[in-house]
Amino acid sequence: MSEMINNRELKAIDSAKRKVILKQLFKDLHEGKNPYEVKAHFDALIGNVTIEEISQLQQDEGNLSVDEMKRLYEAHSFFRGEETYSIKGPEDEPGHPVHTFELENREIEKLLQNRLRVHLEQFTLEDSAENINLLLEDCNLLYDIDKHYSRKENLIFPYLEKYGIYGPTTNMWRIDDFIRDGIKLAKKKLADYDGDKNGVIEELQFVLREVNEMIYREENILFPMAMQNFTEDEWVKIARESDEIGYCLTAPSQEWKPARKEIDANAISEGFIKMGTGILSLKQLELIMNHLPVDITFIDQDDVVRYFSHGKERIFARTKAVIGRTVQNCHPPRSVHVVEDLLADFKAGTKDTEDFWIKFRDKYVYIRYFAIRDEDGQYMGTLEFTQNIDPIQAIDGEKRILS
Repeated sequence: MSEMINNRELKAIDSAKRKVILKQLFKDLHEGKNPYEVKAHFDALIGNVTIEEISQLQQDEGNLSVDEMKRLYEAHSFFRGEETYSIKGPEDEPGHPVHTFELENREIEKLLQNRLRVHLEQFTLEDSAENINLLLEDCNLLYDIDKHYSRKENLIFPYLEKYGIYGPTTNMWRIDDFIRDGIKLAKKKLADYDGDKNGVIEELQFVLREVNEMIYREENILFPMAMQNFTEDEWVKIARESDEIGYCLTAPSQEWKPARKEIDANAISEGFIKMGTGILSLKQLELIMNHLPVDITFIDQDDVVRYFSHGKERIFARTKAVIGRTVQNCHPPRSVHVVEDLLADFKAGTKDTEDFWIKFRDKYVYIRYFAIRDEDGQYMGTLEFTQNIDPIQAIDGEKRILS
């Protein structure tokens, strides 16, 4: 490929040409060309790839299959060379979301290096019950990474989308899901161990590799990209909503407060809303919605999340960052087609409701969707209604008096 490009042109190569060349290099690698020859072309033609270029490439290639996505990330890791991105600032302060993410990454690395790798080597030598149990304990600890990824997906990604950056939203979320699935599969193979030693080893090696690679992507691409774009107010909101999802293996030692005026997070209008069957203040309405024994989320006719209730024990994590975000981007990529099909049926008028029920952690969750229509039958949005029905299923007999 280098023969096709005049060396003089390379000195003044513009961003459009760089993009074309970079895509071709990734394609060459995917098609099985010698990786070191491709790398030599990369070094000669591109040099250092910027955060924005990788993000744009991921965004442009958003329809890749799972296997192709894995190869894209492997190629990115191969090309990364010795480039590092370093942006010093408030993210180095305890309590800042990026500081917390990186603090968690250090704990994850310790878990991988000091426990999981060691116990995997012991298991490789002897698949005894003791070594199986040690690996199970490690996997249980490592699955705490779900909170780390959930905060990233529900708090960082929405703001990136606000700035027109969509690559990480789809592609990084997919890799997060690969890792989650890998840990769960390893746990299952260990819990139901049937002598398939190689299967366990391969799965855990995959997890080790992908978790380490994700740490690199976060700290050298995602977080610097976010620091370049997000406002201080947005970081304050992210920090305050992080507690709702939780932390991985550690937690911030203190609340982060920028060295400026405090933000009044408790301000609420004292206005009133007149409805067909009564009048409520905004405060009363909000309290009513948050005291319902169900979780409610509403998206409008354009698939944009406009509201969610905020009860004491939400079943699925929701943060204020989802407000104003399309519902498709609030779901893992592999389940987006279900959302799309459901909304298409509601908009076409072929369905008015749809129900699902799943086992989720220690709950039996009943999820209902309702098409919201006005008096003329015009579709106005969708209401999601989520409830833990375990207590209801446990009801027996009758109760007619106060206990």
